[in-house]
Parts: sequence; structure tokens; C-alpha cells
Amino acid sequence: MEIWSDIACPWCFIGKTRFAAALAEFDRRDRVEVTWRSYQLSPETPVGSGERELDALVRMKGLPAEQVAVMFERVAGVAAADGLTIDFDTVIAANTFDAHRLVHIASAQGLGDEVLSSLFVAHFTQGRVVDDISVLVELAERAGVKGASDALARGEGADEVRSDLALAREVQVSGVPFFVADRRMVVSGAQQVEVFAQLLDRGFVELDGDRR
Repeated sequence: MEIWSDIACPWCFIGKTRFAAALAEFDRRDRVEVTWRSYQLSPETPVGSGERELDALVRMKGLPAEQVAVMFERVAGVAAADGLTIDFDTVIAANTFDAHRLVHIASAQGLGDEVLSSLFVAHFTQGRVVDDISVLVELAERAGVKGASDALARGEGADEVRSDLALAREVQVSGVPFFVADRRMVVSGAQQVEVFAQLLDRGFVELDGDRR
């Protein structure tokens, strides 16, 4: 299972949570290999801008602040129903390239899923600046990632991020989250848990005829 997502995407936070719930209940979960792939919704966001997400969207999209605030309130309500806290009053717009590098560095140590979750919480719940290298190193160390500071300083993970972005264009990812099972079946968006359960089941049916 390949999943394209962006740390700056609230629907990716919600979709990850729902997919995890479906996978936890799936009776063949030990046969599912999840690969998190990078995507950037706003690659042009300057590193270290420190701009509030609301102000950034108003500026970049030309939308009225009131409209953005209503949209944020709706998304936060959906997240709350899934047990997640999204506080858009404190969310800081960030360039997520380095955060994606960190996910790849962590994935090489079997900790990609944990680090991605911590990045979502840091960005959407805690108002942390996730394009600050010191924040990334702190999150990595808390998750048990070894050598994260040196790896980030050396530029590790950059080639993997660029490869993911190129592959996204190849498989025609038009938005995230984007779930691809065995390069044959696709689910787009933060669907309900039942939809992800069906995707997992169908993947095994088509792969080896393992009907249950």
C-alpha cells in the first residue's frame, strides 16, 4: 500500500487516522506493507515564513478571511469526530520538504509511520513550525530515530522526496491523501474507515483470490 500525503494537509491527517483504524481491524494486516510517499500541496511556501495558515491561504488563494475561517471550522469539526485536535488558530504555514525528508530517514529505521503521526500532531495540534530543522530533530529523537540531525544536515532523504513527487505525476496523483493498493486500485481522499477496509480486502481478493 502506497500512500501519498502532505504534512500540511488536514485531510491527510484525518485519512491516516481512518486508514490506521481499518488496518488495525484487518485480519491480514501482517501481510500489508505501507509505504508513505511525499507530496507537497504548496511547494512555493517559503521556509521559515512564520505566517499563520489562515493568512497564507488568504494571500495565496485570494479568498476572504471569513470564508477560510468557516472552512477551517468545518475541517476541525470532522477531525474532532475522529478523535483528532486541529487548532487552526495556531497552525503555521510551512514548507514540508524537509519534514518529508525526515519521514524517509525515519522509514529507513522502521519509524516512518510514528514520525509522520508526530509531524501531523506538531503541525495541526501544537502549532509547531515543521520547517524548522531543530523541531524536526526534536520530533525524530522523541520517536527514537537515530542520527536524524546529521542525516538532515547531509541532505539525506531529498532524492527520495523528489522521486515520490515524480512518481505522483506518473500515477496521476491529483490530490492527497491518495491510497494505491498494489499499483492497481486507488482510493482518493479521507474516506470512511469502511471504504479503506474494502480497499484492503479487494486488494487481497485480486492479488491471490483470498476470498473471505
